[in-house]
Amino acid sequence: MKKGIVIILLLGMVGYAVYDYIDTQNEAKKIEGTKIVAEGSLNDGDVVNSEKTGLQRGELAPDFTLETLDGEQVNLSDYRGTRVFLNFWATWCPPCRAEMPDMQKLYDNEDIQILAVNLTQSEKNVEGVSEFVEELSLTFPIPMDVESEVSTLYRVQAYPTSYLIDQEGRIQYIGMGAMNYDQMIQEFEKMN
Repeated sequence: MKKGIVIILLLGMVGYAVYDYIDTQNEAKKIEGTKIVAEGSLNDGDVVNSEKTGLQRGELAPDFTLETLDGEQVNLSDYRGTRVFLNFWATWCPPCRAEMPDMQKLYDNEDIQILAVNLTQSEKNVEGVSEFVEELSLTFPIPMDVESEVSTLYRVQAYPTSYLIDQEGRIQYIGMGAMNYDQMIQEFEKMN
């Protein structure tokens, strides 16, 4: 009897995981399929740059305030006028680890602000985050999402997830999964 219940629970969990994965992939395809155009040249499915705050391409990125690993307070809105690479990551995530050196290279070589929001609630401890940052010699700000408020606000379901935000504060690209340096450069060049 107990084995039967355990098997049913496991099947239910696996079924939900498959459903959630497929739903996330479908949402990613919808997001990647939209393109941004100037007002007045609208076609079906196009998104216009808007004054609306939201998570779609062309919408203003929701503002937030977090404390960094260094104890400084950062607001996304403070970076208006600059292009922002907003990244959600965790130390235990292999694709996150893989893209961090390319993010550092981007930060060092381009006129871009990186806010690498750590999913702190998912970490074992803050010391591990500090060790990770030190090990990879990361110098860009690491806001700590201790209560998962910002990752919830941005509906982060896959790690890493990146939002590329233009100088006006509008989302121009949404990436789920790791990006390499060439992809980062390519997407940022589209924002000029």
